Amino acid sequence: MAPKNRELRATGASAALLSLCLLAPTAAHAVDGCLVLLCFAAPSWQSIPQCVPPIRQVLRDLARGKAFPTCGMSGAGNSARHAWARAPRNCPPQYTRVHEAESGPIYTCDYTGAISVTIDGKQFTRTWWDMGGDTVTDFSPVAKSQLGIWDTRYDEDRAAWLRSRP
Repeated sequence: MAPKNRELRATGASAALLSLCLLAPTAAHAVDGCLVLLCFAAPSWQSIPQCVPPIRQVLRDLARGKAFPTCGMSGAGNSARHAWARAPRNCPPQYTRVHEAESGPIYTCDYTGAISVTIDGKQFTRTWWDMGGDTVTDFSPVAKSQLGIWDTRYDEDRAAWLRSRP
């Protein structure tokens, strides 16, 4: 076989293989932990179009028992981590419910878990989430001073809860 024919066949085979690769379904990519860290530290991740899909995916993954993503490039003192909500200890009081039972009070939390973001070694945000994908974020005083504006739902819920107490 002539060298030119071999090159044509090799080129044709490469093109066919490339076409098959492009048409084949690709595996789902894991959520970018660095993007998730930035989005959870934002004043309102819901208002940033680039944040909505990865945050929704992380919440679905957590609800299914998958691990929280990590960011290897975040640098010292910057991280995000997940913890399950456990009322009354690990649940804000405005979202803690008490149900009386024969054996004593049973505590539940309106939220399933919390994602804590630490920036420069200090608590920055804590986002509470539920299985339906609803979230509310507690912004630390440090976060509030740096951001200037933030989603105030957590603060409003807490103020309403405090007003309702005897």
